[in-house]
Amino acid sequence: MQEQFSRSAGVLMPVSSLPGPYGIGTFGKKAYEFVDNLVKARQKYWQVLPLGPTSFGDSPYASFSAFAGNPYFIDLDMLIEEGLLTKEFVDSKRWNIEDQYVDYGLVYNSRFEVLRVAYENSNHKELDEYKEFFTENEFWLEDYSLYRACKDKYEGRPWSEWDKEIKFREAETVGAFKEELKDDMDFYKFIQFKFNEQWCKLKEYANENGILIIGDIPIYVAMDSADVWQNTGMFQLDEELNPKKVAGVPPDAFSDLGQRWGNPLYDWDKMEADDFSWWRKRMEHSAKIYDVIRIDHFIGTVKYYAIPAEDSDARNGQWQKGPGLKLINAINESIGDKHIIAEDLGIKMPEVVEVLEKSGYPGMKVLEFAFDGNRRNDHLPYNWVPNTVAYGGTHDNDTLVGYFTSFEKCELGYIREYVECREGSVEDLVDKIFKVAYESVANLVIFQIQDILKIGYIGRMNLPSSMGTNWRWRMLDGQFGAKEIERLRYLCDIYGR
Repeated sequence: MQEQFSRSAGVLMPVSSLPGPYGIGTFGKKAYEFVDNLVKARQKYWQVLPLGPTSFGDSPYASFSAFAGNPYFIDLDMLIEEGLLTKEFVDSKRWNIEDQYVDYGLVYNSRFEVLRVAYENSNHKELDEYKEFFTENEFWLEDYSLYRACKDKYEGRPWSEWDKEIKFREAETVGAFKEELKDDMDFYKFIQFKFNEQWCKLKEYANENGILIIGDIPIYVAMDSADVWQNTGMFQLDEELNPKKVAGVPPDAFSDLGQRWGNPLYDWDKMEADDFSWWRKRMEHSAKIYDVIRIDHFIGTVKYYAIPAEDSDARNGQWQKGPGLKLINAINESIGDKHIIAEDLGIKMPEVVEVLEKSGYPGMKVLEFAFDGNRRNDHLPYNWVPNTVAYGGTHDNDTLVGYFTSFEKCELGYIREYVECREGSVEDLVDKIFKVAYESVANLVIFQIQDILKIGYIGRMNLPSSMGTNWRWRMLDGQFGAKEIERLRYLCDIYGR
């Protein structure tokens, strides 16, 4: 059974939201400054969103790979310092329109062109560090680089639309494509090498300064990913390699149609017969790059919702039994002394509660879900237990200021009474929410950086089931300043975190 977290606090800050000159946050100078500010604020954890390469829609939860890193996060100033790029060339590209928002179109168009020049100027293949990186990661890196090179060849189309021979990974065709696309494959391997190099240095700096990294992994992978293309037999696909059923959640109070996510479902029987080898590799990899691993939609390990692939919504889905403790045991054997956080939000099931109790994994509580008038609401702090990770809100929720602003004054009565903020502004109410969380029994308390900065709706990271405006918000340079740092430091001091 996993040991409980010590009494502590942390900040949820996506790497993409860090300030910096190249249109999106990176592993560069501003990331190191953020770590320094966490130390000053007496925080112990920095939680990031998934670090994988993003696809259409820009969601970090729909990645091209469960193992690869996002090339957007490679810091270009570091490549300039290495002599792989010139500052004049990098500055000649257009990176953003507004400092506060990522323009993914601009970043995409400029980033790969710049990285290609860095690749051509690099002698990385001669380095022992690169040879070691390739050897340790060949089990996913070779197929991922081939997958990305093929996507370029097929003008970005998903692998399910490629020519039949490469779609089905016929050995002779795979060999021919590797020969034809060798340079492109080497380019994508270079990108992953630089990503890993820079991330490991940043994580090492954080750890040396007492900051642990919480990484987030989605339970499911995207259909258009190297993971599915490389391991079609481990998913519920038909003879043409199309999904039979897809992932999602049933209708609830928030949606009459439910949510049809569209991810292919694992064939758990085949995975179990293989001793969950893919999951073991995934968790071993995650344990190398994170100190704590948050598993998104943890419910899916115990029970998963299967929707007919041809359906446009989730109403006809059915619950199916997942591997439960068999998978949990495989995960625990793969991660060494690292910790797991189970994102157990949503439908409460006795089977999930039982698995959490047996594993020792902490579940999550979210204060934005607490004040519906039900005095037995699990998210109310007086119902929490110590082995809990408490949040003000998550990346899928509005910011606290945005959330409370959406209520009519009369609707805030219970919230204001609970936190003893009968008068005052919404910002004053947010201060009280922090106090309630920090003084609670929850061992670990995490707030979004947007809530620390008291930013309204414009700071919301994601509105589920929408596209076009998500994952874009960025913190401005200097915005996380002395006032905010001192407030967090004070709360940690007063409430023993």
